[in-house]
Amino acid sequence: MAIERLQTGARMSRIVKHNGTVYLCGQVCADAEKGITEQTQTMLDKVEALLDEAGSSKKHMLSATIYVKSMEYFADMNAVWDAWVPEGYAPARACVEAKMARDALLVEISVVAALKD
Repeated sequence: MAIERLQTGARMSRIVKHNGTVYLCGQVCADAEKGITEQTQTMLDKVEALLDEAGSSKKHMLSATIYVKSMEYFADMNAVWDAWVPEGYAPARACVEAKMARDALLVEISVVAALKD
């Protein structure tokens, strides 16, 4: 049961694979100067690319933890999320309000997924 780490730096790996499961590090948007809709979309685009690189997909997500800077963004974030997750493939999910690493960040996500069969 080897552990495979991809895109590994001194502090973290962006992808860790073990025992048929993919763990992604927290993902944020591509441009923190944008609003919640754009931040959520580019964050999810990054998740999708990492899942693909790992040999998984959004249909294989097991769980997602979403952190929003303020619950005032909850509805707008959910609108993007709902359009992104394939119908019938919603993972177990938690969403919490949290202080972000940088003030401009509005949303972050951590994902666990199964490898494709």
